[in-house]
Amino acid sequence: MTGNTTGTSSAVKVGEFYELNTGEDVSGSAHYNEDIAPTQVKERTWSVWNIAALWIGMSICVPTYTLGGVLTAYFGLSVTEALITILLANVVVLVPLILNAFPGTKYGIPFPVLLRSSFGVLGSNVPCLIRALVACGWFGIQTMFGGIAIHILFSTLIPGWAAMGSSGEVIGFFLFMAINLYIVIKGSESIKIMETLSAPLLLAVSIGLMMWATPQISVTELLLTPANRPAEASFWGYFFGGLTAMVGFWATLSLNIPDFSRFAKSQKDQIMGQIIGLPLTMFFFASLGVVLTAASFNLVGETISDPVNLIGRIDSPFWVVIAMIMIIIATLSTNTAANVVSPTNDFQNIAPKKINHTRGALLTGAFGALLMSWELLKKLGVIHSDVSVEAMYSGWLLGYSSLLGPVAGIMIVDYFLIKRQFLNLPELYKTQGIYSGFNSAGLIAFAIPVALTLVAITTGALSWFYDYGWFTGSLLGGLVYYVAASKQTVMVGDGIAQSN
Repeated sequence: MTGNTTGTSSAVKVGEFYELNTGEDVSGSAHYNEDIAPTQVKERTWSVWNIAALWIGMSICVPTYTLGGVLTAYFGLSVTEALITILLANVVVLVPLILNAFPGTKYGIPFPVLLRSSFGVLGSNVPCLIRALVACGWFGIQTMFGGIAIHILFSTLIPGWAAMGSSGEVIGFFLFMAINLYIVIKGSESIKIMETLSAPLLLAVSIGLMMWATPQISVTELLLTPANRPAEASFWGYFFGGLTAMVGFWATLSLNIPDFSRFAKSQKDQIMGQIIGLPLTMFFFASLGVVLTAASFNLVGETISDPVNLIGRIDSPFWVVIAMIMIIIATLSTNTAANVVSPTNDFQNIAPKKINHTRGALLTGAFGALLMSWELLKKLGVIHSDVSVEAMYSGWLLGYSSLLGPVAGIMIVDYFLIKRQFLNLPELYKTQGIYSGFNSAGLIAFAIPVALTLVAITTGALSWFYDYGWFTGSLLGGLVYYVAASKQTVMVGDGIAQSN
């Protein structure tokens, strides 16, 4: 953000970027603060390797480790089919990730501000709050994994800590949460440094674990393990169901990727960084999960699909400490970038003058803890419940995330087809302007696929629409938006009028 004395804001082109020359008309707006203002060119310091490290750090986490098992157990795929599906899904999800990163890189704006173009300044809060709630749920789950790892680490290092039992896990939960929030509150540079330093370390440890586990099993036999679907069943139905689920794994990040691409040095950096960092890392770490789960019986005497508990069973305090530190770093790097940054910005979008970056991060922590409160109270023995973290992970969160598919289609169509890669930067922040209020085209395009998804979930009709939710939702949302928005006349770019 730069300032001027004229009172009127303007967009200034610097190479391939735009900066905001902020006047009183924007700085005094109720929908502006310094934290969601466009980044200056000097702040756009993330290279291809920083962005690749971001994705490596986010991909190496406990849920990725379990993906192979999810596809074989619940989607009827063989081990080989499951791993190929994971690789293909992450190639597919690169498309919306790269496309939605473009406006963030060009204009330096975060996800909520970009949504103002297609949903309106006030209307953007609808998809923002849905996205924020999903992230808070994932934040709570990942923080629980991190808290368990801290508990196991302290149990190994501190005499008597293990006797605390589940109460130690609750303490670990809040310690882990505090570390997460501290890194985010410190700003984008702290996130960049953490991801860049942790990525090679996490890769090295993952390779080491693969080398440790591989001699315990026959990889060839493992890859030839048959699928558990009926012999007469068609492969394609199971494959596309699994593919949709795996695309949905990063579906939320494909929306708020501008939160990170606004710091990229160039479009080339964000494109190459994502291509290098995402598909192969997801494939490798999911493969590690399959191999370690298969080898766990020979290693510890029983089959364990959770890496935290598996490593905690190793009869070597030294390696338990090393492994728990690595899991803490891995979960921290994933949670901070994937589940705290977005809701922090999303909450700010509601009332930027009252909710700044720090308050947005604290709200994320509060909602994350609230969504996990039943599990925390269960660990403390206050309540008794059969609902598990795994049920939350595999149940409502994945289904809820599918509701965001239409937003991806709307964002891509709005920026590339309707606005033709031109946005009026100052107007995105004004209370009264061309993007103010609610954009009916965006809200209608969002509501129709969501309504069909809810019908499919509650009645069983149109089950195919939900089964392939990310694809059907994003395609229908984009199509409806194109038809509705094409009838509108919008002001774009640096005073360029475009009639549609």
